[in-house]
Amino acid sequence: MIDEPGILHVDAQITATIRLRIPRAQMQTVMGPAIGEVMGALAAQGVKPGGAVFSRHFRMDPELFDFEVGVPVGRLVHETGRVQVSLLPAAKVARTTYHGPYEGLGEAWGEFEEWIAAEGHECAAGLWECYVAGPESGADPAQWRTELTRPLV
Repeated sequence: MIDEPGILHVDAQITATIRLRIPRAQMQTVMGPAIGEVMGALAAQGVKPGGAVFSRHFRMDPELFDFEVGVPVGRLVHETGRVQVSLLPAAKVARTTYHGPYEGLGEAWGEFEEWIAAEGHECAAGLWECYVAGPESGADPAQWRTELTRPLV
């Protein structure tokens, strides 16, 4: 399900994002249009994404998700509409890659967090997912790849 996790240090990364605070049930209907909005704002400014689409979660509870969706960019962009400049922080992180459909992400996160605890690490607040290969890359969900990143204390 997940690749062998590892611990690494990541540099801060400038991003263009839209922050969303929505009921969990709306995730599938809201995320796609928000990503489209970010991509449209970048295209209008002549800015190309510097990496794959990601979601960074600040708060996830059974009812409410507080997160941002966006892409890394190589330079600051002009904020427009809901699109704003943000930052993936420099941090010591645990990281792995999940292979499979998005419906399996919950189980993958559980397996990943068990590994983090078993290795004696303590998670910091937040987490992010980077959608390296998804439906746009092929119809076979077994080929989809999502990078899971969890900052550590």
